[in-house]
Amino acid sequence: MSDRLLVLVRHGQSDWNLKNLFTGWKDPDLTEQGIAEAKAAGRKLKEQGLSFDVAFTSALTRAQHTLKLMLDEIGQPGLPTTRNLALNERDYGDLSGLNKDDARKKWGEDQVLIWRRSYDVPPPGGESLKDTLARTLPYYVQEIQPLVLQGKRVLVAAHGNSLRALIMVLEKLTPEQILKRELATGAPVIYRLNADSTVATKLDLAA
Repeated sequence: MSDRLLVLVRHGQSDWNLKNLFTGWKDPDLTEQGIAEAKAAGRKLKEQGLSFDVAFTSALTRAQHTLKLMLDEIGQPGLPTTRNLALNERDYGDLSGLNKDDARKKWGEDQVLIWRRSYDVPPPGGESLKDTLARTLPYYVQEIQPLVLQGKRVLVAAHGNSLRALIMVLEKLTPEQILKRELATGAPVIYRLNADSTVATKLDLAA
């Protein structure tokens, strides 16, 4: 039986996560804690006896760095990897680079909460979660899912909101349910898929 293995990992803590800034498509690297989280994720996957045939990541440094650190821990440096901005974090537009508390002062707590937690209301110049789904899902369906269904073992290192898009489809969640779904940094979620692309098993390695 083929594995049909898909592992999703949100990048480790970034410098802007630490500073409570809206990050989006901005490109800070990992903090020391983020580096430790990425290495720990790799060790967890190795402890599960997992290795991979191919990897995918975004066009952003924090996700690429997380992937590299995980692959080093697994013992698979140099694994064939595709980088694509379809897997980038949600674009926060005018909020990008702002401290979340400062944004609340400028636009009001209620408005910022709507931008952060609604499904289809984008911040000024940015993307809603619905917009992010519209970018990420076609890429998953066209590029990633077919490899998994062929029996390839696929590792994806990306971002909270781009991974939510994949999880929404995999777990058949509603817009309301996906908004409540939190993804810990550096915590692998391991799926094995049925031949029809539905989820056979799921294992969440969040600490």
